[in-house]
Amino acid sequence: MSQKKAVHFGGGNIGRGFVAEFLHKSGYEVVFVDVMDKIIEALQETKSYTVTEIGPDGETSFTIDNYRAINSKYEEDKVVHEIATADIVTCAVGPNILKFIAPVIAKAIEARKESNPLAVVACENAIGATDTLRGFIVEKLSEETKKNLDSKARFANSAIDRIVPLQDENAGLNVKIEKFYEWCVDMTPFKGAQHPEIKGVHFVDDLTPYIERKLFTVNTGHATAAYYGHNRGKRFVHEAMEDKAIHDIVQETLSETAHLIVNKHGISKEDQEKYVQSIVTRISNPALEDVVERVGRAPMRKLSRKERFVGPAAELAEKGEKVDGLLGAIEMALRFQNVEGDEESVELAKVLKEHSAKDATAKLTGLDEKHPLFEHVEKLVAKVQG
Repeated sequence: MSQKKAVHFGGGNIGRGFVAEFLHKSGYEVVFVDVMDKIIEALQETKSYTVTEIGPDGETSFTIDNYRAINSKYEEDKVVHEIATADIVTCAVGPNILKFIAPVIAKAIEARKESNPLAVVACENAIGATDTLRGFIVEKLSEETKKNLDSKARFANSAIDRIVPLQDENAGLNVKIEKFYEWCVDMTPFKGAQHPEIKGVHFVDDLTPYIERKLFTVNTGHATAAYYGHNRGKRFVHEAMEDKAIHDIVQETLSETAHLIVNKHGISKEDQEKYVQSIVTRISNPALEDVVERVGRAPMRKLSRKERFVGPAAELAEKGEKVDGLLGAIEMALRFQNVEGDEESVELAKVLKEHSAKDATAKLTGLDEKHPLFEHVEKLVAKVQG
């Protein structure tokens, strides 16, 4: 293959504005795959779009071109061919959609004739997203391909960190995105094979500290500010952070997750504190105009067992450590109900209405009722049920 090729699932803002930007700058032709007619048609009809990075020192714009787009709903065979002849396949579709993109990737792996294995990297806000995707793919593979899977594909988990705020109404394909970024990819699956060359990606031998530090700091802090902001009538995250009471609550919550990260992963207190304050500065940036409902959407996923609140709170509770800030954030997330345009917030209201406090707690958090965190969350559920 003369030019490097990447197939990316998900034509949304993260896909166009973060993943495709990095791939484009690294010399890849990008083939977007999606089932949304509107996005695919727009990409097919437009030869380029603009990514604008927003930072404290102003804005910088880049033109993204050298891409194609395929609607997998109508042209699955084409998608199979593109993946079978690509160097890397990435996705930013949401953790719940991974099972739907797996079958077409499996067909492409079966059909692959290239000497180099395909790199598969999921770019999702979830721990071990590529492992999850791999599991769905393997279910669809023949026994023969399963035996020689390493020669056909390598699956690497990644941790991505970049805030994509609500976009301008008539932006079209153009994307506004935060200047700060972090994209770490697990190096270990590429032993004996060449890892994909992507400028700006940090390949690491142990990804877990990066994933947990990001999820339990950026995502925890961002969502805490958004849920408190929503409950207190704020429109933007930066407005929530300008409220001293909310600002202090976010700091308290992140001091709890910092305590976990420092003791679990051997990151120094000073480094974690610096990281926490950089996150507080980032989410307080008024230029991002980050709407609280955008950040708070999908509350049921965000309240689940391995996610940004229950995940760290459960580990801290097991050690008898303080979790007051995290519990406060959990309560605010439970109150994020019937929000326009967010199906999960409607479903959350339904679960809380139709189940006892105990059953709702088990269903939402995945915690065992004997777990030391369970009774604390159950009390909050009962309080919200009122």
